[in-house]
Amino acid sequence: MKKYLFFAIFLLTTVFGYSQSQTALQRFISHPALKHASVGVSVVELESGQRIVSYDAGKSLTPASILKLITTATVLETLGDNYRYKTELALDADDPSRILVFGVGDPTLGSEAFGENKNAFFIHCADALGKAFPKDKEYSIYVVDNLFGYDGIAPGWTWIDMGNYYAAGAYGISVFDNSYRLFFNTLDRSSCPRILRTEPEIKRLTFRNSLSLNNSGQDNGYIYGVPFSYDREVRGNIPGGRTEFSIKGDIPDPGMLLGETLADYLSRAGFRIEKIETARNDYLSGVCRAERRKTGYRAGKVVFTQTSPPLKEIIREVNVESNNHYAEHLIRTLGRYKKGDIYIDPLEAGIEYVEEFWKGKGISTSSLQMYDGCGLAPQNAVSAQLLTDLLVYMYNRSDYSNAFLQSLPKAGQEGTVRSFLRNTKLNGKVFVKSGSIGGVQCFAGYLLDGNKKYAFAVMVNKFNGTRPQVRSAIEQFLTETSL
Repeated sequence: MKKYLFFAIFLLTTVFGYSQSQTALQRFISHPALKHASVGVSVVELESGQRIVSYDAGKSLTPASILKLITTATVLETLGDNYRYKTELALDADDPSRILVFGVGDPTLGSEAFGENKNAFFIHCADALGKAFPKDKEYSIYVVDNLFGYDGIAPGWTWIDMGNYYAAGAYGISVFDNSYRLFFNTLDRSSCPRILRTEPEIKRLTFRNSLSLNNSGQDNGYIYGVPFSYDREVRGNIPGGRTEFSIKGDIPDPGMLLGETLADYLSRAGFRIEKIETARNDYLSGVCRAERRKTGYRAGKVVFTQTSPPLKEIIREVNVESNNHYAEHLIRTLGRYKKGDIYIDPLEAGIEYVEEFWKGKGISTSSLQMYDGCGLAPQNAVSAQLLTDLLVYMYNRSDYSNAFLQSLPKAGQEGTVRSFLRNTKLNGKVFVKSGSIGGVQCFAGYLLDGNKKYAFAVMVNKFNGTRPQVRSAIEQFLTETSL
C-alpha cells in the first residue's frame, strides 16, 4: 500500500511540476516584449536527463557571449584545468647578441585580470638578463609572435567593433590585455575633448578626434581602426566637465609594443638595444610561397620563463567577466593544438576542432555555426538544446566538472550577472553565463536549488521590448520553473 501511495505522490508531483513549468513557459513566450522575437528554451533535469521545458530548442539562434560556454568547455576538456602557457625569453644560438621572445598565445601576459603587477614580465626579464650576460655590447630584440599568424580578428566582426578593447586582436604575443586607455580633458565644452595621453604609451599612434560631450555621464566613446594600423578615429560622446576621462582601444601591434617595452626596461638596466623586430615581416614574406621560408633564428639558452595562471582561472575570467580577448586566444589555442602549421588559420582550425570534439562525445553540432570563440560575431548561431546537452555532459561526465561549474558566475552576486536574479529566491543558486549584443539576450547555465538541479538555456533574438523587460521576463520564467 505504501508503495502505491509513494508512486501516486511521485506521479502527482511530476505532473504538477510539468504543468507549472508549461504555464511558466507560456507566460514567458507570450510576454509583450517578445511579441516579434525568435525564442529558444531548453531546461533539462541534470540527474535524469529528462527535458523539463522545451520550446524551439533545436532552432539555431544568435548566442552572443553564451558561445563562450562552448569554447571554455572544449579547451578545458582538451588541455585540462591545470594547463599553463609558458612564454620564454632566450638568446639566439647563432647570434648571442639577439634576444628572442617566444610567444605561445598566453592572453594573461601583463593582464589586469589577476591583480598582479602588469610589468612583472619585463622586470623579471631585465633581472635575469642582467645577472647572466654582459652589458658592454649591443643587443637586438626579436619577438616571435607568429604562432597564430596575423589575422587576429575574426572575419565576422563588424566595423563598429574593430579598434575597441572588447574586439582586441589575438596573436602569439598578447600584452596588457592588448588594450590601452586613451585619456581626455573634457572641461572645455566649446570644443572636442582634448587628448592627454595613452597608457601604456604607444609610439606612432595617432587619433582623428570627432568626439562630442554629453551631460548624461555615460561613456559612448568608440575608437575605430584596423589591426597593425597606427591611425585611429575616435567617435561618439563622453561626459563633459572632467579633468580626466578615459576610454579603451586595442593595441595595433602587441608584439612590437612588447619588444619596445622590454627594450625600455633593458635600457634602464644598462643594456644597449640597437634594434627591435617582430616575426611579422618574415611570416608575411612566406605566405604566398610554395616552400615556406625558414625561420631566421635558432633558440639557444632560455633565460626566463613566464608561466600563466592555470587554465581553470583563465576560463573563470572568460565566463565571469565575459572576456572576449581571452576567449579568442583559447579558440586559437585549440586550433594550433589541432594543426601545428603556423600558416594554417588557427581560428578555422579551432572551430573545426570544437565541432569534431563534441560530435565524438555524442552531441549533435548540426545547429552550431561558429565564427569566433567569444560570441561577438552576429553570424554565430547555436541551439538551446546543444547548449543544455553540453552543460549536462560537463556536469555529469567531465573530469573537470567542478572547474567548469566554478568558472560560471553566481547570479545576483558576480561578474556580468551580478544584478540578474538578485531580488529573487534564486540569488546565488544559479551559475550562469549571459550573452547580449544588439537585439540579443541569452542566459545559459545551471540552476541548483536543493533537489532542483537543472541545466538551462534561454535565448531571445530580435526582441521588440527593452532589454530590462526581456531580462525581467527571463528572471520570472526561471523563478517559476524552479518552484
